[in-house]
Amino acid sequence: MRAWILVAMQVEIWMEKQYLSQREVDLEAYFTRNHSILEGARFKRAIFQGRYCRNFGCCEDRDDGCVTEFYEANALCYCDKFCDRENSDCCPDYKSFCHEEKEWDPHTQPWYPEVPAPPGCFKDGQRYEEGSVIKENCNSCTCSGQQWKCSQHVCLVRPELIEQVNKGDYGWTAQNYSQFWGMTLEDGFKFRLGTLPPSPMLLSMNEMTASLPATTDLPEFFVASYKWPGWTHGPLDQKNCAASWAFSTASVAADRIAIQSKGRYTANLSPQNLISCCAKNRHGCNSGSIDRAWWYLRKRGLVSHACYPLFKDQNATNSGCAMASRSDGRGKRHATKPCPNNIEKSNRIYQCSPPYRVSSSETEIMKEIMQNGPVQAIMKVHEDFFHYKTGIYRHVTSTNKESEKFQKLQTHAVKLTGWGTLRGAQGRKEKFWALICILHGTSSTVSSLNHPNCCQFLGKVMGREWLFQNSSRSK
Repeated sequence: MRAWILVAMQVEIWMEKQYLSQREVDLEAYFTRNHSILEGARFKRAIFQGRYCRNFGCCEDRDDGCVTEFYEANALCYCDKFCDRENSDCCPDYKSFCHEEKEWDPHTQPWYPEVPAPPGCFKDGQRYEEGSVIKENCNSCTCSGQQWKCSQHVCLVRPELIEQVNKGDYGWTAQNYSQFWGMTLEDGFKFRLGTLPPSPMLLSMNEMTASLPATTDLPEFFVASYKWPGWTHGPLDQKNCAASWAFSTASVAADRIAIQSKGRYTANLSPQNLISCCAKNRHGCNSGSIDRAWWYLRKRGLVSHACYPLFKDQNATNSGCAMASRSDGRGKRHATKPCPNNIEKSNRIYQCSPPYRVSSSETEIMKEIMQNGPVQAIMKVHEDFFHYKTGIYRHVTSTNKESEKFQKLQTHAVKLTGWGTLRGAQGRKEKFWALICILHGTSSTVSSLNHPNCCQFLGKVMGREWLFQNSSRSK
């Protein structure tokens, strides 16, 4: 009986040696074939960083089924207790994992081969290649060295300023205008305003007062469109054409013509006619002076906006004057060509008498508007005015030195249409001027000019009388 037991033990030992020998032969053959052997059947495990036993799990004792794919070597490796004998067919993470964590369920935490992240930058969950350029409002950001490097321009639209105004008790609300997004503050002042400061000649003009009696009672609230419905004109959007000098002049003149003709002639006049044809003021969309605009309106005249509409391409404004006027020798002027807009047949020429300056007295300005209609004003613009939406506007002091740099000498021509009083900041009753501001393409309500933080009005000019000339129709 003992002999049989001894024979059985010898057979089992022999089979064990044969199995181990075969595992080593197979692994050695693999490494020899792949040129990865290092003088024997063992290899440097440190170069393999995969998670094999950590993914598959560790097995107690010897278990030939405790085997998993060895991805990095395109082979199989083991995670059983038999690996304590330093066999070279064991997974490279056996010692680091199986001797520290004895239990592991591969089904609770799937694993995928670790792949290093490619170079690039991320923004809002999206990956961008190295060298990619994106826009952050008015600034350009370039992906370099896995970091965004951005320009540092001051933007025209500043969300923090909008938030400051809307959370504060300033008496007005601010808005993010989409047409201003992406523009720098410098571009806003360069392209959205467009009136030069008053010239010495303009400031030296004698002031005139309205003919209303000094004892005239002025209402607490007045807007020209209420007194003359259908005879005043809304704003035209000047877009990125810095020509408020032309837009405001044409609009005030059109209102005066309609009011003084008692509604017989209500056509809006063409600012494009001024921009393209005012030869001595050919800055076009790069600013101009209102005194030259009134000179042209008096000496040459304008056609209607329907006849000479705004160019869609503002870059084309310097392409030349599409039509002008000539004198017939009897004091009247006629258009030299048909309308640029061939749908409109009427090319009548409208002229005015010399403009005059209104007294700077608040009462005299109110009398002038109530008696004769809207007036033109030149105002100084601050950076926060680009955000104005509703309420009584007053300048919110900026602490941004860059912003202050661009607002010091920027002027804008507007049309004053009335006045009133409202509850403003801190519930106080405050006076305001109602004005048409083409900067936004909308009507804006502005606080009283005697308010210390109000926009500064630098001068007022308007046409006193109008002249209508007969048309020269195309054949």
